[in-house]
Amino acid sequence: MARSNDDQWRPLIAALANDRAREVFARLTLGADADDALQDLSPSRRRHVVETLRRAGLITDDLRADGGAFGRVLASAPAAPRPTGVERYLSRDGRLTGYPSSPNQRRELLTLLAHRALEPGEVLDERGLNQRLAALTDDVAALRRHLVDHELVERTRSGTEYALAAEQTPSE
Repeated sequence: MARSNDDQWRPLIAALANDRAREVFARLTLGADADDALQDLSPSRRRHVVETLRRAGLITDDLRADGGAFGRVLASAPAAPRPTGVERYLSRDGRLTGYPSSPNQRRELLTLLAHRALEPGEVLDERGLNQRLAALTDDVAALRRHLVDHELVERTRSGTEYALAAEQTPSE
């Protein structure tokens, strides 16, 4: 039965989850011949391990290791969709990876980040804001400065409290 691309990984993971199959594959990978790699197994266990490794594509018909199974499974996996818009400047976990050169896109990105850090009407001291921004970037001071300079976040005269600027809408 032919496998769909969606489940090609299952026999590979099953083989690697099996201690004996993993051990035999490791021995074969390190250059042992099939007799040496299978020597500690009973005949029925040998058949089971060999079938498990064949099903996974980890060994060839002549019982040699075939590490190409990993590449084949990865190649068959669907590619993750690429982020578009300002999301391109965020890692998968939502952290800032860079700033757009376009002023409009930069403002859109900063607006998005401001609304991820602060709720409308919420007021935070600098320490609280820094903690929120640390979840978004490694350079907290630069992001805080950009948010204030772009008038997305307001700072009190004393510089001790921060809040979203009035009438800002998120781009999410």
